[in-house]
Amino acid sequence: MNGAESMVRTLLGSGVDVCFANPGTSEMHFVAALDQVPGMRAVLGLFEGVVTGMADGYGRMAGKPAATLLHLGPGLGNGLANLHNARRANTPVVNVVGDHATYHGRYDAPLASDIAGVARNVSGWVHTATSARSVAADAARAVQAAMQAPHQVATLILPADVAWGEAERPAPPLPVAEPTPVTDDTIAAVATALTNGRRTAVLLGGAALGPEGLDAGGRIAAATGAMVLCDTFTARLARGAGRYPVARIPYFAEQIVDLLKDVEQLVLVGTKPPVAFFAYPGKPSVGLPDGAEVLVLSHPHDEPVAALQAVVERVGANAADPGRATHTVDGSTDGRLDQFSIGRLIAAHLPEGAIVSDEAATSGLGAQLSLATAAPHDHLSLTGGSIGQGLPVANGAAVACPDRKVVCLHGDGGAMYTLQALWTQAREQLDVTTVIFANRSYAILNIELARVGAVGGATANSMLDLGNPNLDWVHLANGMGVEAVRVETLPAFADAYSSAMRTKGPRLIEVVL
Repeated sequence: MNGAESMVRTLLGSGVDVCFANPGTSEMHFVAALDQVPGMRAVLGLFEGVVTGMADGYGRMAGKPAATLLHLGPGLGNGLANLHNARRANTPVVNVVGDHATYHGRYDAPLASDIAGVARNVSGWVHTATSARSVAADAARAVQAAMQAPHQVATLILPADVAWGEAERPAPPLPVAEPTPVTDDTIAAVATALTNGRRTAVLLGGAALGPEGLDAGGRIAAATGAMVLCDTFTARLARGAGRYPVARIPYFAEQIVDLLKDVEQLVLVGTKPPVAFFAYPGKPSVGLPDGAEVLVLSHPHDEPVAALQAVVERVGANAADPGRATHTVDGSTDGRLDQFSIGRLIAAHLPEGAIVSDEAATSGLGAQLSLATAAPHDHLSLTGGSIGQGLPVANGAAVACPDRKVVCLHGDGGAMYTLQALWTQAREQLDVTTVIFANRSYAILNIELARVGAVGGATANSMLDLGNPNLDWVHLANGMGVEAVRVETLPAFADAYSSAMRTKGPRLIEVVL
């Protein structure tokens, strides 16, 4: 048994049974071990940003890590944007990054780089293996680290000679600490604050955004009058009929300030106080008014749902109506084709238990509004703001949950960052329907150009325009093996989308706006 085989066996024994990969020469012994050790599903991505994004989507839905297999520092660097999103989502991911053999490093070969330095930008745990006999234990520690509450990215650097060297055995799985229970004193303090007559907001994040946590939040809102909110972008949010329709913190700074202008105290549940995505001239960075008190019910590493339920008990809200959404959809095809009419149809035909990977950006509001009362589903959003997440996250979610329909809502500009994900959809026959909102523009940047006070001319405007030539998503998808259609009317969209919801396998619909 070599080091790579002992490592694969250890990963499997620790519950990691999917590997998203884009390997190179240094990783060939790990690749070979995938044949020697049955049970590890290997999924190839044509670009490392697809690989890491798939691991993010998988981890969000599976609640456990997939492994990635990446080639040296440049390969890790190519995957960094979606590892950034995974870090912000608190997704468990185990990166295996190949490196030159330990004795080869002194020669400064062309692909040599500071892999650990690159990894630290996005990883909560980084380690370089030094021996084939101990790499199995390193792998077990990597899984343990990734699963540590509230989950994180763990990166294990695997030198080639460690992978091919002689090993003894796999390592047993290591125990993972459970999330920390919230103390009775903290619960009592928050309950007191919620009933002291001050204007209060409760901001939910992380595991609090499942059905039980949302129910508790809805009961607290009903009983105390507190405004219950969630972050602008969430790793996984239970939405649709039967769930409390929690309101999101808005995207723009002045909208956050306006929403929270009267708040005197903010209760945090597994998240941080809201801040603006960017600084703007003359606009605040912090959303809370001066003097507002911040109370923490649960930190990200704490257990939020039991804490919320205990607060419900303390404030006497057990019998309060949590205000769950009812199933209300509109499948009409009258009117103009825009994001709002498309959103209605997406919601009308969405099957129960679907997963929505949303990177529709400026075209996403329509679907968000309508999906609030659609069939119950999970919503995955762009947690770290680094675009090019939607397609690979959809893939990873489909691998994690093969019995659930996955719908990817994507702007055309962002989708071009990781369009190679379509090839993996076709190869793995993943049940993903992608809706491309083709406005042929970096539309958000047209808005931001004005907001930062810059004056754009012909050159600036050309940097934000995706025409000349227009992207052809039907040909792009077909070229990677995915059935695709372009629609320009509501009836055509309804036909294409409803058909995709009734059949399995990858489909793409380009909506020309």
